[in-house]
Amino acid sequence: MSRRSLVSLALIVAAAAGLLAASLAVGNRPLLGLDLKGGVEVVLVPVDDPDRPVAITEGDLDVAVNIIRDRIDGLGVAEPDVTRQGNRVVVQLPGISDQQRAIDIVGQTAELRFRPVCTLLDPVPASGEEAESPPELPVPALDDRGLAPCPTGIDVSALPTTSSSDDLLDRFVVLPHKDGSRRYLLGPSSLTGAGLSGADSRFTNEYVVEFNLKGGDEGADKFDEIAAACNPPSDFCRTAQIAIVVDGTVESAPVVNEARFGGSGIISGNFSEEEAEDLALVLRYGALPIEFQDPTDPQSDSTSRAVSATIGGDSLRAGIIAGIVGLALVFLYMVGMYRLLGVVAMLSLGVSATLLWVIVAWLGETQDLALTLAGVTGLIVAIGVSLDSNVVYFEHLKEDVATGRMLRSSLEQSFSAAFQTIFRANFASLIAAVILYWLSAGSVRGFALMLGLASVLDLVATYFFLRPCAQLMARSPSLMAHPHRLGLPTREEAMPGGVEAS
Repeated sequence: MSRRSLVSLALIVAAAAGLLAASLAVGNRPLLGLDLKGGVEVVLVPVDDPDRPVAITEGDLDVAVNIIRDRIDGLGVAEPDVTRQGNRVVVQLPGISDQQRAIDIVGQTAELRFRPVCTLLDPVPASGEEAESPPELPVPALDDRGLAPCPTGIDVSALPTTSSSDDLLDRFVVLPHKDGSRRYLLGPSSLTGAGLSGADSRFTNEYVVEFNLKGGDEGADKFDEIAAACNPPSDFCRTAQIAIVVDGTVESAPVVNEARFGGSGIISGNFSEEEAEDLALVLRYGALPIEFQDPTDPQSDSTSRAVSATIGGDSLRAGIIAGIVGLALVFLYMVGMYRLLGVVAMLSLGVSATLLWVIVAWLGETQDLALTLAGVTGLIVAIGVSLDSNVVYFEHLKEDVATGRMLRSSLEQSFSAAFQTIFRANFASLIAAVILYWLSAGSVRGFALMLGLASVLDLVATYFFLRPCAQLMARSPSLMAHPHRLGLPTREEAMPGGVEAS
């Protein structure tokens, strides 16, 4: 056995053991997906709106899927699975225990509107919630800015809250504050979240959401027009406030202190850190192009369910038991067929599995990669690929011995021919894994990643572990004298006619 081969054998064993020890020491563990760890699954079904001018298309659903995926990525959920199944959007969020927050994040239309505030109102109309003939808001007389003077001559305190169907940009509306403490009579406005260029949460004296507006008439100029109407107060904005409305609820109504803002502003409102982050998240990634039914409504086709950690734990335990039983049967088969060579094959599998565990644990800690049942399936397929590599080599050995070649030379020389086949097979698996990862999403990507990693590590273990082990066995006189210990026939058994190869 050459010194180079001995060094490679020692290095790969030391590397596998050292990396495993280091990974355990720092506490790296693979993250588990929804089907193994539990979490929340939300199924969103679009609202069937007969008044919608254009029917919902597959393009609308695809855009919604991309926006929801961006929101979840910004939330930091590990390995989310967002897919479109027909006209439904299915969202799986592993490790999320707050079901309502998950629904709020993935299902919000998050349409942002900026409206001048005409009057602050009590939480309920002065004449009571069940007023028989509530006053009606007049049709606004819009100017060239898209603004209108606040209504006069009506009892605004008796106005009911505007329904979602009547919440139109070019109308007066009455909308509640997010905490329900008050309501606002708001003027029309043509400025929406489409004028935003970005949003982020930060902490000054309190948590706020800072937003930036697009330049020109699309964003910054429109905002400055509303600000100029509010500072100083005017008939268009009597309270000197701009209401920042998200999905029909007033998030904040700050007083306007300047007539121009230069393309940026701040939403404040006694936010908690989580509330500020969530609001910035939905604003940053835009409004959904379609409205989905409420998953919390029992009459809705949209649903949500919490997948408990117990169910995930049962799946994990079942998978581990199945894996142990499968590996035990494979071990018995390999040892029964190839004796000591079978033991070496299982040790090679152990080396590649150790390196794979270290990589998956590291990716889980640093890149939020979650291991799902699909990923486990990829690992199982990879085990078969790895064992196939060993079988290819062992069968090459049998063929060489059958042609009359000496066992010692066969152990070393047949590896070159076998490794070419092993490399091509693993390279083909790697190509398939890369293409599948590129074209897919969610848990299917997990399958592709595990298959690709295992294919690369199989080549490493085969070349740097199996090859030097074979060379080491070739230097053992005892094994050369007893080929049966390697699962190989003697020359006499391989060539019963006694004819030697020329």
